[in-house]
Amino acid sequence: MRLIWLQAAGCGGCTMSLLCAEDPNAPELLAGAGIEIGWHPALSLETGAEARRLLERAEAGEDALDILCVEGAVARGPRGTGRFQMLAGTGRSMLDWTRALAGRARHVVAVGTCAAYGGVTTAGGNPSDAVGLQYDGAHPGGALAAGWRDGSGLPVVNVAGCPTHPDWVTETLLMLKAGALGPGDLDALGRPKFYAEHLVHHGCPKNEFYEYKASATHLSEIGCMMEHLGCVGTQAVGDCNIRPWNGEGSCTRGGYPCIACTAPEFEEPRHAFTETPKIAGIPVGLPSDMPKAWFMALASLSKAATPERIARNAVSDRVKVPPTIRRPK
Repeated sequence: MRLIWLQAAGCGGCTMSLLCAEDPNAPELLAGAGIEIGWHPALSLETGAEARRLLERAEAGEDALDILCVEGAVARGPRGTGRFQMLAGTGRSMLDWTRALAGRARHVVAVGTCAAYGGVTTAGGNPSDAVGLQYDGAHPGGALAAGWRDGSGLPVVNVAGCPTHPDWVTETLLMLKAGALGPGDLDALGRPKFYAEHLVHHGCPKNEFYEYKASATHLSEIGCMMEHLGCVGTQAVGDCNIRPWNGEGSCTRGGYPCIACTAPEFEEPRHAFTETPKIAGIPVGLPSDMPKAWFMALASLSKAATPERIARNAVSDRVKVPPTIRRPK
């Protein structure tokens, strides 16, 4: 199975995330599974005229193109021409190349939230008219039509995240190679369910503080960040805390609130990422599957029952009060 990877309008962070994968690294894992990286702008030797001919052969059907991966949003401006982003040396826009190669590919994968929904590239008024491959924010229809499907009936597979988790990318590619990813394996926004049916909240190391609503008030503190610091891990999809980056890291493990980077339009939340908007003192971003009245009642009970250890540690930058171990008599 042969893969071609295009980098459109974005920072390249998803490639950097993929290259940081360990045990095994991504190129070794894909090669071992029989997935050939036909061309990647950061990994391949071909540049200039060689790269241009490689893409032309894929477009003409002379070389196999089983999976087209696109990283970054696709600029449609000005006025739908796509000429704000040209693929150097080809005289053609990235928009044109994306549409042409998608028509030849057996599967198309949007790598990262920019490629999936527009992401950070579209923030601030979106002067380049950038969009995701098959979504414009949360709305179907982007560089490709809302009804576009590959030969197997799949829409664009949206491996969303900013940057996306390297394991999400490799697992998606391995499932496509095995023929194990069908339309029913994607959620309503085209994200693979193997990670999109989890919440970032699952496995978060701050869950004990969350249960007692023992909240941090500053980023350096180790309490729950939902009440005051903008964390939306109870609403955001992703298994980031179940399988952390390289077995160790995630945003909340690093002391930063989840900003729901796997979701459309996360880039413009209309408030600072590290602030929780409130109405009458009640956080707006409550768990999406719990009625607000129930949550507030449980929160009041939890706060009343908070052990001193948890209350004091929540507003500290380290464990000040360790657990008391009661030994059997």
